[in-house]
Amino acid sequence: MKNTVLGFCFLLMFSNVLSQEKATLSGYIKDGSDGETLIGATIYITSLKTGVTTNVYGFYSITLPKGEYAIDFSFVGYVTESRTITLNQNIRLDLELTSQSKQLQEIVISGSAELSRVQSVEMSVNKIDISTISKIPAFLGEVDVIRSLQQLPGVTTVGEGASGFNVRGGSVGQNLVLLDEAAVYNSSHLLGFFSVFNPDAVKDVKLYKGAIPAQFGGRISSLLDVRMKEGSNKDYEVNGGVGTIFSRLAVEGPMLKEKGSFIVAGRRSYIDILAKPFVDVLSDGARLNFYDLTGKGNYNINSKNRIYLSGYTGRDNFFFAKDQGFSWGNNTATLRWNSILNDRLFANFSGIYSKYDYALQFGEDERDFFKWKSSITNYTFKPAFSYFINSENEISFGAEGNYYRFDPAIASGASSGDVIDISLPRKYNLETAFYIGNSQRINNTISVEYGLRYSYFWGFGPGNQYTFNDTTAGVRRTPVEVTSFNRGEVMSDYGNFEPRMSVKAQLTPNSSLKASYIRMAQYLHLISNTTASNPLDVWTPSSNNIRPELGDQYTLGYFKDLGKEQQYEFSVEAYYRDTKNQIDYIDGADLLINEFLEGDLLTGIGRAYGLEFYVQKKTGRFNGWVAYTLGRTELKVEGINRGNWYPTRFDQTHNLKVTGFYEVTKRLSLSANFTLLSGTPTTFPTSRFIQQGILIPYNESDSRNNVRIPAFHRLDFSARLDGKKVKKNGQPRKNTDYLVFGIYNLYARKNPFSIYFSQADERFTPGQPIESRATQLSIIGTMVPAISYNFQF
Repeated sequence: MKNTVLGFCFLLMFSNVLSQEKATLSGYIKDGSDGETLIGATIYITSLKTGVTTNVYGFYSITLPKGEYAIDFSFVGYVTESRTITLNQNIRLDLELTSQSKQLQEIVISGSAELSRVQSVEMSVNKIDISTISKIPAFLGEVDVIRSLQQLPGVTTVGEGASGFNVRGGSVGQNLVLLDEAAVYNSSHLLGFFSVFNPDAVKDVKLYKGAIPAQFGGRISSLLDVRMKEGSNKDYEVNGGVGTIFSRLAVEGPMLKEKGSFIVAGRRSYIDILAKPFVDVLSDGARLNFYDLTGKGNYNINSKNRIYLSGYTGRDNFFFAKDQGFSWGNNTATLRWNSILNDRLFANFSGIYSKYDYALQFGEDERDFFKWKSSITNYTFKPAFSYFINSENEISFGAEGNYYRFDPAIASGASSGDVIDISLPRKYNLETAFYIGNSQRINNTISVEYGLRYSYFWGFGPGNQYTFNDTTAGVRRTPVEVTSFNRGEVMSDYGNFEPRMSVKAQLTPNSSLKASYIRMAQYLHLISNTTASNPLDVWTPSSNNIRPELGDQYTLGYFKDLGKEQQYEFSVEAYYRDTKNQIDYIDGADLLINEFLEGDLLTGIGRAYGLEFYVQKKTGRFNGWVAYTLGRTELKVEGINRGNWYPTRFDQTHNLKVTGFYEVTKRLSLSANFTLLSGTPTTFPTSRFIQQGILIPYNESDSRNNVRIPAFHRLDFSARLDGKKVKKNGQPRKNTDYLVFGIYNLYARKNPFSIYFSQADERFTPGQPIESRATQLSIIGTMVPAISYNFQF
């Protein structure tokens, strides 16, 4: 590590010497209509056939030998700005690009916002434009970020009504989900049917399935980076929509004499309000709703310094009586300071707060009840720097500190007035990391991105640390020794190096070959043994009994643009990930409010491998994509399945997604998507025995996930009708609006979510065989029509 730092310092000094006869062009690229910075806009030097892209804050910097250059500034969906610039000294150039006519808009799903996936070094990365997300058919006609991601290769879910998403065989808890850099521990509303991200406030969505840069860490499967809009600094705007199940409203505009801007967006479901006059239980205090509020503001201190403040709060309420039910919610806040330290050194400092909590309660009154609350809270500080050495090298370096506080259970119960406190002690942890990385263009053929991250994790007192007995694998372990720690004492600690490497070989102007390797470490674990992740799953930190999860992923891909105008894109990626310290559970594990939870956990190794095929037509009246993934995800844990490999609950061999868009007229457009997935694995009994007339299923072979439920397939359809854009007098309308008509599950497929067995209700006659039945549970087994009205003024 010491040699790495010394080498980096030498590189900076060496680059400064070389740059004495050079000059730097830097600045921000923004949307001319509202002043929003553009992430991934391209600055291309035509004579040198090289260029750079803007970072996540819209800033760029390129250092070149002094001289005159023809430079193109471009971004998908915007008119390219061409300038001839005499670069004889450092120049600050901020530009605003003009949006193209809507007739020329294209579907945007790429490796970066302007460079195609063929040209970019990035691989295993998908960036979905919010305008594309708004066109994809959605449940009840409501635009949704997470459901749109599930139309991409390598992204799946275990079924309708399942929270979160799975990436390349990883579990829901192995995805790092960020909203303006703040961790989101549960990304779902309404048990997975909607996400917590309000599309009116979302600016940029980027999913890393592999090749994750060194500045990110903490999960071993994927990274979803969602960036919020900053708000228009030109004019005040109001956006909103009225749908079948909820309504939304967003307000944005300039503030503080146009030196800043803001956006506030809110949503609330109202099915409980509409049904209240007709459903008695809702009149007695029951609640069935969700809401969220998203906000962001920014202020330009001067030309080199800018501050941002953003936040989110949201909650789901499922109460079947006034005091019986459960709820969950996220709260985040992010304070950031951008600073241009010099023409080539950009800095960002972020202070972040995030909390996820859930609560469960039931009972008749204060004499007979059960109440349980749980939460995870973390505070984060992240200094991050980008040093633009020249047009061929961009170094990023920085640090991150995360302080965690876990409340696994604040719980109590009462019976006939006798109250018992069954709360579990709070846990305290600290995770730190340092990283350095470089994006380097070696020549016209080879480009690389490489970096190193070092992370360290501590568990602190006060608290008790348990040592469990050695027993037969798969059997509950019991504590044999307990060690107590005082406040601030180190209870456990782990450290891991996490190298990252990506290489691109540009075979032709329209084709490239890429490879990558990453190692990721995960110190927080989502404990869940249900069919699908749910809001009451438990987050727990690494300890003396739970080691950090480690994942090594290797990826190889081929990318090619096709057609006279490169309107078609084809890619195929092969991936292999091996993982260590994967968590599974003994049969009958007790995961909730269990002080000795670690005794019910088992650990082993895992592997996920597969092929992802992707074909996209990006332009024209008819466009869309086809995504197919062939993959396997398996675990090997001593004490489960007799020590042999077995498929995980979210393993899906075949995953086919077809998404299409067709512009019928300038006002009417149609879209549809079709999904076909292999059935997910589940465990069925292999035999049975009868005791006192009761049929008891039995797994004689001790197998895990030994069968698959039937395949999942569904067709969704939607039509969008835009309002008239011209008044009767020929003048353009200032306001815009449109209607969306949608049908979810067009042919009413009853897709299985799970299958369970039960004994027949009829009385048992001695000497006669006992009848048992298998029941298939479908979350949505019918066609669901919807309509929504959306507006902007």
